[in-house]
Amino acid sequence: VQLQAFGGGLVQAGESLRLSCLASAFSFRIYSMGWFRQAPGKAHEFVAAVSYRSGSAYYANSVKGRFTISRDNTRNTVYLQMSTVNPEDTAVYFCAGSGYYSYSDLTAAIKYDYWGQGTQVTVSS
Repeated sequence: VQLQAFGGGLVQAGESLRLSCLASAFSFRIYSMGWFRQAPGKAHEFVAAVSYRSGSAYYANSVKGRFTISRDNTRNTVYLQMSTVNPEDTAVYFCAGSGYYSYSDLTAAIKYDYWGQGTQVTVSS
């Protein structure tokens, strides 16, 4: 199983960025997909998830209304569209796959079985 996250980079506050995560050797359709992030000196933080069962999307309050998660089962890819970014969004972003599908489970990193390597997002003010 391999999850490859890419699309990170350096952007200015207020700009947009799209992250992608490609899954291989993985039953993508029956896994919910999530994005987490970790800023320097901070704990792992849930960002967003999309349920494999209902297609429902869940977001952390800090990104709600600015970020959009989506998935393309034909491409085994999950996306995170980031809009109106700010310096507090600076972090390494990880994609992950989970066999769970409810909001309470998908916000918990421990409920994810597979993780990508992370992609750095840096937002300058």
